[in-house]
Amino acid sequence: MRYSVLDLSPIVEGGSAAQSLRNTLDVAQHAEGWGYTRYWLAEHHNMRGIASAATSVVIGHVAGGTKTIRVGSGGVMLPNHAPLIIAEQFGTLATLYPGRIDLGVGRAPGTDMQTARALRRGMDQTDSFPQDVVELLGYLGEASPNQPVRAVPGEGTNVPVWILGSSLYGAQLAAQLGLPYAFASHFAPAALAEAVDIYRDRFQPSQFSAEPYFMLAVNAFAADDAETGTYLKTSMQQAFARLRSGQPGPLPRPVQDISQILDVGLLRMVDQAMQCSVAGTATQVRTSMEALVQRYQPDEVIVSAPIHDHTARLRSLEITAEVMQSFAEARRTG
Repeated sequence: MRYSVLDLSPIVEGGSAAQSLRNTLDVAQHAEGWGYTRYWLAEHHNMRGIASAATSVVIGHVAGGTKTIRVGSGGVMLPNHAPLIIAEQFGTLATLYPGRIDLGVGRAPGTDMQTARALRRGMDQTDSFPQDVVELLGYLGEASPNQPVRAVPGEGTNVPVWILGSSLYGAQLAAQLGLPYAFASHFAPAALAEAVDIYRDRFQPSQFSAEPYFMLAVNAFAADDAETGTYLKTSMQQAFARLRSGQPGPLPRPVQDISQILDVGLLRMVDQAMQCSVAGTATQVRTSMEALVQRYQPDEVIVSAPIHDHTARLRSLEITAEVMQSFAEARRTG
């Protein structure tokens, strides 16, 4: 059972983007020592609480500051970019850090529509995501002798491409193209079970993958006592509620009683969106993680830990790594 980290380089209340990016590298260095397989960063724009907008730049920063852990995107929002540009960026990363770069791509813009227009200048209403993915794969593969457009660097690097999604669309495309698939269950789990079934049932073996490979995203708020785990979780609960109400901002400070901040209806909606989360002590995290793994049978778990305090965030990821290691050992010996 592989386990990885998803990082949005959160800018916290009272913090700065500079501090967030320093924290990202520190977390990645610790994660490498704790046995995490990958360290993925996500593209979002016009978000005052996220510092990973220039995703490929941050990936280079992290890859340059680590030695063995795979570093990649979770993901790059492909509609915002020409496939050739992404192939050149990630081909360059793969050339600098061979065997360590992943490229997860998503179909959403990762922002509001006004910002999407600012990113793209022109908004083509045609859904070209499948064609863009195929074009991207072509640039990263071996170039044909007379190929008129090439990604340099990029061609022949064969950077692993993943399809990311929170609906059935991505599952169908990943299955059709024979690519690994990651579901955004850490914030949008509604279609998770059906998407996983579709992906596995319809998967077509390809040059990229002989078998389906599914990654489950889980929020982790692990601590040395249950009360602290619940307390740490309130930052994301508040952040999610603010996002849904159109008021995104820096990651809020945690609070002792979330019911004093969010009303019953809003808290129910937030907790439903965050149902793929684990919180509390190592024992509690293990029990919750086992339930998720048993239900969805992922090949890999990717952990998001949106925690306000940097030290508490490190501790959460350390505990989660210990849980995943013990879980994997139990499966091997059991």
